[in-house]
Amino acid sequence: MYFTRRSLDNPLLVYYSGYMEINEAVTAFDALSQETRLRVFRLLVEYGQEGTPAGTLSETLGIPHNTLSFHLAQMSHAGLVKSRRESRSIIYTANFEFFTDLIRYMVKDCCRMEFASIREDKKRGCSIIEMPSCCPPKGKEKTS
Repeated sequence: MYFTRRSLDNPLLVYYSGYMEINEAVTAFDALSQETRLRVFRLLVEYGQEGTPAGTLSETLGIPHNTLSFHLAQMSHAGLVKSRRESRSIIYTANFEFFTDLIRYMVKDCCRMEFASIREDKKRGCSIIEMPSCCPPKGKEKTS
């Protein structure tokens, strides 16, 4: 569950209630499990917070406009993509807050603290996921 609050210092702060619903994670992973959508999402990550128009995505990846529109709608429904109108263009961006929470969901309870931890870096204004060691399967020792 997400809560938002606006302030003068930070126009939009997103607070996460502490867990992601499994249905949200399944929908997101389902959307990313298709090759075209994964390629689109990775390109949107490269464009960062500024995003890019759908036409640029279509040209860069060689995807017909109507096909791209279908995939962007699926990704938007899954929470992975946001859009905004600028003049006559629709600009698409990766939803970094949602994707960060998806990664947090995967890491948070999967391992004991010595294998994975999440900390807030207040100086840089981001979450840091540290995974110094991989989680070996039970009964198997990790080789160095």
